[in-house]
Amino acid sequence: MSGQDYNDAIAFLYSQLPMFSRVGQAAYKPGLDTSLNIDRHFGSPHKRFKSIHIAGTNGKGSTSHMIASILQAQGYKTALYTSPHLIDFRERMRVNGQMIPRQKVVDFVNRWKCSGCDLHPSFFELTMMMAFDWFANENVDYAVIEVGMGGRLDSTNIITPEVCVITNISADHTQFLGESLTQIAEEKAGIMKKGIPVVVGEAEGEIRKVFERKSLQTGAPTRFAEDNERLRHVSEGTLGGWLCSSREGEFLLPLSGDYQKKNANTVLNAIDAMRDSGIVISDKSVVSGLENVIRATGLSGRWSVIRESPLVIADTGHNIAGISYNMKQLHRVAARHPEGKIRIVIGFVADKAIGKILELLPRDAIYYITNADIPRALPAAQLYDRFKEAGLDGCIFHKVSEAYHAALNDSGIDDVIYIGGSTFVVADFLASLS
Repeated sequence: MSGQDYNDAIAFLYSQLPMFSRVGQAAYKPGLDTSLNIDRHFGSPHKRFKSIHIAGTNGKGSTSHMIASILQAQGYKTALYTSPHLIDFRERMRVNGQMIPRQKVVDFVNRWKCSGCDLHPSFFELTMMMAFDWFANENVDYAVIEVGMGGRLDSTNIITPEVCVITNISADHTQFLGESLTQIAEEKAGIMKKGIPVVVGEAEGEIRKVFERKSLQTGAPTRFAEDNERLRHVSEGTLGGWLCSSREGEFLLPLSGDYQKKNANTVLNAIDAMRDSGIVISDKSVVSGLENVIRATGLSGRWSVIRESPLVIADTGHNIAGISYNMKQLHRVAARHPEGKIRIVIGFVADKAIGKILELLPRDAIYYITNADIPRALPAAQLYDRFKEAGLDGCIFHKVSEAYHAALNDSGIDDVIYIGGSTFVVADFLASLS
């Protein structure tokens, strides 16, 4: 295989198929008909492996990676399917932490192009099937499958998993999933299936009632992680991460975001459900999987500390709940550097309702307003206008790398630089470092 063969295959996926993460609503295809038809076309590969299905507004990526790492530590051949990718398309699908080989991407695209199939899949539908086909051919024991958007109509919902996990509910993609949190919860609850155990990470009031009703309708035994705090003790590690203890033992979780404490509790409750379903997972594997999640799965972009002086942090949090968590943690971190300033490199996608997010941003920070290099990005000049309307100020940069280097050049050793607002801003930033 030549490098050009792979580049041609990726160009086909990006240019010939509508891709939501790049162009937004025009690429959104709700419903399972196309996925089911493509699945049949390729011989229903999802029926050849067992799976764990992960949905939720925030934390589903981290939760997926932690569960996959634990299964790997137990010795299972474990697949992981997540989206979007940050730098390399192949990040979306891994087996035992290894990305799909380039040749496998080329081979699948060529099979599809030569198949004569008259279906017209989206980018997500076809790349999901690429992953499922590869997982089946690799004879994986378990595949941890992250929902793309919502749940009920998400193309991944063709699977019948061993356990479902729904991390939490917050306002995101409201133009597709509904304006109210209960409507969004109904869509996420759509992955719940008859008799399949479900773990819900965070749900209160009317949102919890949505899951309780769905549990009764489907006969899906449902446990709420908030009712069973599995972390006995949590404190900040001296070099980042969280020092935790649970009945499995003590471990250092290397994921530093405040929100990871809730994700870890959800994961431990999910492990309980998996064990109850007959999946053998030792205490040693839980501890090892959590401690080695980054090394085992390649997880990145979650409160990632890029350098120490000045302190540079990148995080993919991109909605109200995610940004709220991050800004609280940013203030706490900055308080340890009282002589320094907070500098924020920030950008959003154009279809994001950013008004409430802007209200969460610190008034005393210095802003480097930018946009990711995708069609869906909100142009920096337009975002600057929104900042002015919100009583915030900053400078405009048309590339994330330019915004970051300007922030770095302006910084003293006690400053804190935060890069975020959009997964794609973080992706451009990390790509500029490689």
